[in-house]
Amino acid sequence: MEYSFKKFDEKNLRLENRITITKKSHSIGFPTQFYNENQISKFKYVVIYYDGEKKAIALHFTNDENEKNRFVIHHSKDGYGGSIAVRSFMKLRDIDPEKYHGRYDWKLDQIEGVGTVYIIQLVDKTQKS
Repeated sequence: MEYSFKKFDEKNLRLENRITITKKSHSIGFPTQFYNENQISKFKYVVIYYDGEKKAIALHFTNDENEKNRFVIHHSKDGYGGSIAVRSFMKLRDIDPEKYHGRYDWKLDQIEGVGTVYIIQLVDKTQKS
């Protein structure tokens, strides 16, 4: 009997098609599955839009070097997705990562004059439902 074994080399990959907010590093993460399926490797930056009333974040991926208010995407060298450090954004918008950390489903939308954005709706994880 012949076999076609292939080495399993995807150990510890975050197979998650959601966007994450981490409380320790004050970052927004793009797990491997989200990163690959949405071709995030093609982009250098993210521009953040925020609706404070609805507690919603919109992320616009871009390569525009002239965009003044961009966040650099840190691409994992080991194929584990990417992330952006957003401590200043969270602090200025009073988003406590202790309250809002976790995994978020996202939806695509369009902002006129901007283009496609990925929207996450923040949920206070400290409040009991």
